Amino acid sequence: MRMKKSMYIAFAAACALALSACCTKTETAASTPACKADEGWQPLFKPDLSNAVFDAGIWSFDNGVLKATQDKVIFTKADYSNFELELEFKIEKGSNSGIIVYCTDIQKWIPNSVEVQIADSSDPRFARPTWRCGSIFGHVDAEFDTRLSFNEWHKMRIVCKGAVIEAWLDGKHVSKIDMLMWTDNKVGPDGTQILPWLTEHKKCEMATRGRIGLQGKHGKAATDFRNVKVRGCE
Repeated sequence: MRMKKSMYIAFAAACALALSACCTKTETAASTPACKADEGWQPLFKPDLSNAVFDAGIWSFDNGVLKATQDKVIFTKADYSNFELELEFKIEKGSNSGIIVYCTDIQKWIPNSVEVQIADSSDPRFARPTWRCGSIFGHVDAEFDTRLSFNEWHKMRIVCKGAVIEAWLDGKHVSKIDMLMWTDNKVGPDGTQILPWLTEHKKCEMATRGRIGLQGKHGKAATDFRNVKVRGCE
């Protein structure tokens, strides 16, 4: 009995050690912070894009509207943590874009960031769970029907506070992820399989500081942006 008890204690300790990397920061996964109204906002990108990283000739401002001619991402030069982001976007039929946060590798951004999806949710390619507009792409589905009107401006708000990321679409809460709950890189907390190209890292081990990016024109359908602004949210 003494030996069995010792083996049990050793096994329990090993399990605790294996989970510690994802669980030690559980206390930081707090509710969404309340930012001070209309204070501290700054444009995410300067008009001349001098604080951005992007392929030459792809991204530009046109009368205050940020546009791309190809499916390339524009990233901030700076890293951000604990922030609130607001922007307006306009889609076309078949649009597929996204807002990228916590990116730690801009050359290999897909497995090294979190993306809030922007897409034409009426398109069968993007109408599936976790692909619809407002979803935390590949992880958390949108909370309501996010089929949007074309060629009209819509609003996205994202709050990133540590491991918790929340999004609002046109003023309505649309998705939330607590990365500390995602302790397996292949299966989500509810047992759903994670898309294979997003399985390089466990979400609970990913950085909560990184660059912000916007995804460009995908295929023949564009997504335009305007009034893109950011502020700290402690």
